[in-house]
Amino acid sequence: MMEKLRTGIIGGGKVGHLISQALKSLGNSEYLGICGRDPGRTKKFAAEYGVNAYTDVAEMVIEEKLDVAIIATPHPVHREPAIAALNAGAHILVEKPFASTVQDCDAMSEAARVKGKKIGVICQRRFFRPSMRIRKAIDEGKIGKPVLGTIEMLGWRDRNYYESDPWRGSWEGEGGGLLVNQAPHQLDLLQWYMGEIDELYGDWSNLNHPYIEVEDTAIAVVKFKNGGMGNIVLSNSQKPGIYCNVHIHGQNGASLGVQTDGGAMFIAGMSEILNPPVIDIWNIPGEEHLLEKYVKEDSDFFNSHEDFMSYYHREQINDFNQSILKGKDPLITDKDGRVSVEIITAIYRSSRDKKPVKWPILPEEGDDFDGRLADRS
Repeated sequence: MMEKLRTGIIGGGKVGHLISQALKSLGNSEYLGICGRDPGRTKKFAAEYGVNAYTDVAEMVIEEKLDVAIIATPHPVHREPAIAALNAGAHILVEKPFASTVQDCDAMSEAARVKGKKIGVICQRRFFRPSMRIRKAIDEGKIGKPVLGTIEMLGWRDRNYYESDPWRGSWEGEGGGLLVNQAPHQLDLLQWYMGEIDELYGDWSNLNHPYIEVEDTAIAVVKFKNGGMGNIVLSNSQKPGIYCNVHIHGQNGASLGVQTDGGAMFIAGMSEILNPPVIDIWNIPGEEHLLEKYVKEDSDFFNSHEDFMSYYHREQINDFNQSILKGKDPLITDKDGRVSVEIITAIYRSSRDKKPVKWPILPEEGDDFDGRLADRS
């Protein structure tokens, strides 16, 4: 009989529903509770999935004897419930981004270290089949040393999106704009493929969303410790939404690429992925003919799964559960999650200071929220 880990969710919003759907069909999880701030809304959520409702994190962990708590609250408020769950005895899996600040990342990691618990960070696009295929090719040395990595993410968010939850579009409620909300998946893939970062120069702006406080566009140039370079172009300012890809070029001239999103960007609880995630570049000497094969395989797999995003949440939760059951690291650890937050932080600080930011990215004193609230006049 398969061992099941007793699991609860903290945060009953749109992503909470996506995670709930994944948990209900995952063999090594026993979904038992949901914790939210609003008692009425939380009870309604709990009834939909046949679990118990709570408004106190520690109470849920203790009463349900949880092995795993999944944090699905808005980004700036991951730290408090995560630490409460760790202190009550649960391992934690945190929705992307790991946090809004490196301070919060470090506080959660330290709490886990003290309690001897694991932390994973949900970035399920790393589990996409084309994403995994690229990492395997890099590990096998097929492109030599990765020397150039690029992200191009062009999409659209309208006013209805930002008004769909009260926390969206503000520094206090969301902790940032597309850097914090839409880009972490692709930032995660870039650093996973390219390796450790040495330096970043970046900038951000709000180009055509005057009704929000946060950025809708950001760019950056990155230098990696292996001598490679990178370029990041991110925007929520293109109607109706175009595509998002991560491309990696090797020292031997070979190139690999994945289109993680196409047609329009996925919005949990509001839209579906329109186009399948696929390999969009496969220029390995002698393997160029495989591109058509991989695109067909990726498209067929996408079209055969009506619950595509829920499927990959299941894949990641399963990986995290296996890390607990087998005593190993999950594919995406708290250290990996911190790197994405470091990149985000570096872009804000670089824009404020108008100069490159060197690694390591450490917490800083001040009240300008790592440059988000700096005077940009």
